[in-house]
Amino acid sequence: MDHPVIEIMDTTLRDGEQTSGVSFVPHEKLMIARMLLEDLKVDRIEVASARVSDGELNAVRMICDWAARHNMLYKVEVLGFVDGTVSVDWIHDAGGRVINLLSKGSEKHCRYQLKKTLDEHLEDIRRTVAYALDRDMEVNLYLEDWSNGMKDSPEYVYGLIDGLLDAGIKRFMLPDTLGILNPLQVIEYMRKMKKRYPDLHFDFHAHNDYDLAVSNVLAAVLSGVKGLHTTINGLGERAGNAPLASVQAILKDHFKAITHIDESRLNEISRTVESYSGISIPANKPIVGQNVFTQVAGVHADGDSKNNLYFNDLQPERFGRVREYALGKNSGKANIRKNLESLGLELDEESMRKVTDRIIELGDRKELVTQDDLPYIISDVLKHDTVDKKVKLLSYFVTLAQGLKPMATLSIEIDGKVYQESSSGDGQYDAFVRALRKIYKGTLNRKFPMLVNYAVTIPPGGRTDAFVQTVITWNYDDKEFRTRGLDADQTEAAIKATIKMLNLIE
Repeated sequence: MDHPVIEIMDTTLRDGEQTSGVSFVPHEKLMIARMLLEDLKVDRIEVASARVSDGELNAVRMICDWAARHNMLYKVEVLGFVDGTVSVDWIHDAGGRVINLLSKGSEKHCRYQLKKTLDEHLEDIRRTVAYALDRDMEVNLYLEDWSNGMKDSPEYVYGLIDGLLDAGIKRFMLPDTLGILNPLQVIEYMRKMKKRYPDLHFDFHAHNDYDLAVSNVLAAVLSGVKGLHTTINGLGERAGNAPLASVQAILKDHFKAITHIDESRLNEISRTVESYSGISIPANKPIVGQNVFTQVAGVHADGDSKNNLYFNDLQPERFGRVREYALGKNSGKANIRKNLESLGLELDEESMRKVTDRIIELGDRKELVTQDDLPYIISDVLKHDTVDKKVKLLSYFVTLAQGLKPMATLSIEIDGKVYQESSSGDGQYDAFVRALRKIYKGTLNRKFPMLVNYAVTIPPGGRTDAFVQTVITWNYDDKEFRTRGLDADQTEAAIKATIKMLNLIE
């Protein structure tokens, strides 16, 4: 198989936004559009549906305005409808120059939804296409429900395309709208299309209802498709679309296909979309999940040190990430050694054994041990201060009373000097941080890090005395870092994470 060149059209901003509960505001749409086109270098993006709302109109205007200034306007596409001149005018007025026209790709949809015959539908489509071309726009055509069309009414599908061969349509886009296909069917139907229309440009648009979106995308590539539709993190209606990161990795490694994607930017855009959409990425999601480049078993870390025995082509650096070695009851000395190396710490065998035993003991209690915890564990185990704690929380007192704002009073030692402060807040932890901030900003006249994200996890099982892990992401001098605290009490866990942070910035 020669190396196929595949065009990637990302529809995070249109189909991805149809994920239940996801809505991007215009400036978020612009940020994602810029990252997709400038950083990630996708070939095309679909950014909205016509006629949806004024907010959508503003977003399309902003994106088209930016794209026009950067010579990328023809990479920006908007979904439009067979509605005479209305969608075309809406898109044109917003600055768009490419319409992705939604036609009916199955006889069922045409007959029961539109209540029209194929000839009537063709006449409507041709009228809208001609008007768009008149307004100097480019037209791609979606065959909605094409998968069911090929299954139940292939003659209708062929009739539709035959009737539009001379209409001036640039791409015919074939969606599995209801996510019903498997890879064998994709190969069968796509090969029929390619055989009958060898010169047409076909895109394939997969949905993930049976968890087959990525497999179906690859089947389409095997069958000679020219373009693929993806979304960041697989966002999309119902079970979502084909995730771009997985599609890119498989195209490159398994098919030697050529795309223009800059893989090293995949992680960054993935996190941005995660943050804007509020839909978190499962930790085990290939390529972009938090855990996928974390070795847990000690034997793997050992093998990595001995000629990379456990590596495959999915090197984390390729995607702008680094390999991590989990610390827990399965770690073994090799994992711990890897973590110590990256911290620049060395231990003798006896100390190593003690630290390993302690981590295993913590791992048995289901505590998540991280690299950040290592210096503290070493210090704790070896009883001499490997970690010089410049900040020590001497005591604190928080109150919660019905009808009153929570209060916090604390006493803290910084560089050998003791400071005291009190504050109220919206919650106990908020009151604690406000009191701390008073000391740092007011008394010491120093910067206090910005809290970027606050995540709490409780081990399953639901016991009231379960450990609470609080992970706080901070921003300090434009650098982001995380600290974790673990305790049976949520406020205490957050306070521990905060004191760790203060020691890090000192």
